Amino acid sequence: MNFMQNTHILRDFDHAISALRSEVLAMAAKSRHNLERAIRALLERNVELANAVIADDDEVDDCERKIDQLGMDILVRFHPVATDLRLVISSMKISMNLERIADHATNIAKRAKKMTAAHELPDATLIEPLYTLADHLLRDAISAYSDRNATLGASLHARDKALDRMHDAATTTFGSRIEQSNGRCQDYLHLILVTRSLERVGDLATNIGEDAVFLEAARDLRHESNRELK
Repeated sequence: MNFMQNTHILRDFDHAISALRSEVLAMAAKSRHNLERAIRALLERNVELANAVIADDDEVDDCERKIDQLGMDILVRFHPVATDLRLVISSMKISMNLERIADHATNIAKRAKKMTAAHELPDATLIEPLYTLADHLLRDAISAYSDRNATLGASLHARDKALDRMHDAATTTFGSRIEQSNGRCQDYLHLILVTRSLERVGDLATNIGEDAVFLEAARDLRHESNRELK
């Protein structure tokens, strides 16, 4: 194989890797935006916004399919190794977690629509701190992948424990409200499931952080008892 052929292959490979990374970051932005709009739809009682989130879920699904196709094409055409191979694997795994996050945003939007049909429930604002923390975890997970920051990625596991505690407290509060709900039992059940979705977003963000650690440090934190990097 001559020099020109090598140069062409390397250029194609670099372009494919760059395209894959860009698609993951674009998908991450869409998923995070959908989650933010779903929470706004719930808190602002905005049916149009909820409908937009539900409609846009198909775009996120398309992103996942495109990333899977790009990843498979790179594996078949270029046979990457070491860091490049980890980038392809991590990107495909991250897209799966992002798709699940978008699904949770869609579920929240659907519950927002149902709650809007009834009178405003002031206790809905109690989900705001959970959303804020879940969004911070997701933001940092995306940054850990984008910046190849293994330390940031590894830090998410411990921080997710705070979200778990907030989820448990909110679930207890909403559960106690059901007993004195005066006909709002269904709405409190919706809020319990919204908090569950936000707790799952934290878990999925932690997964993305672990994939960022695998990408940069070639470590699999899933089965390590101490997930902080030394």
